[in-house]
Amino acid sequence: MKTINTKNAPQAIGPYSQAKILDKLIFTSGQIPLKTDGSLVTNNFELECIQVLNNLKAILEASGSNMNNIIKLTVYLTDLENFSILNKVFENYFSNSLPARSTVEVSRLPKDVRVEIEAIGCIDE
Repeated sequence: MKTINTKNAPQAIGPYSQAKILDKLIFTSGQIPLKTDGSLVTNNFELECIQVLNNLKAILEASGSNMNNIIKLTVYLTDLENFSILNKVFENYFSNSLPARSTVEVSRLPKDVRVEIEAIGCIDE
């Protein structure tokens, strides 16, 4: 098992890894709209989603993979009213290879953000 740690995505805000690789599978930790400098993207849900997906992209690339190799996403939202905005952002990121996805509403997320996404991906060889 290999641990992924890249400076191109925000560092973990607790005792966990950005991602783990087991065989050819990549399991990312949940990403929030945190920038690499530690600041949060706020007040614009579309930009918050974009930041989260860019964080996932950086972690996948550091793992030797990419967004097209995502198998499954789990999305946590604090308000499902934002579901249509989430889908709009996803259309720009996932046009060729649509991952499986679950989206659930939760009462609260770390740092009081509105979105968190985790991914399971694979490495092509």
